[in-house]
Amino acid sequence: MNTFFRFLGVTLLIGAAFSVAQSQERKIKRSQLPPAVEQTVAKESAGATIKGLSTEVEHGRKFYEVELTVNGHEKDILIDKKGNVVEVEEEVSLDSLPPAVQQGLKRRAGSGTIINVESIIKKGNLVAYEAEVKYRNKRREIQVGPNGEKLKRQE
Repeated sequence: MNTFFRFLGVTLLIGAAFSVAQSQERKIKRSQLPPAVEQTVAKESAGATIKGLSTEVEHGRKFYEVELTVNGHEKDILIDKKGNVVEVEEEVSLDSLPPAVQQGLKRRAGSGTIINVESIIKKGNLVAYEAEVKYRNKRREIQVGPNGEKLKRQE
């Protein structure tokens, strides 16, 4: 009987964790955007292809994310309910970055291979660069500051 209750408890925990994860990001249609968010999406997506729209909850606040392809590269924009751009993650070429940033990313990547790099802009300010790094069969993300320095915390 004790084993049954352990199994039930674990099953409930897994189910609860799954439902919380599912509620964090949800795909939506453009017609579901609030007017202020729609205006921002229209402005930011001019000349781009919209790949997807979603809502997500971060720290109890609801945001809207638009995934774009702009001139052949990826760009994700996080927008608050008032239509303000909160964060922009945009794919950039490693070669286009200043030498100090390239060196910082390569140093953090170590023996891994840098797959792609994104700039992270919050409230109009460049705060970090993020790279996806492949280590044999694993992938992970690394970040450096705008000048290639190690960050005190992840952005």
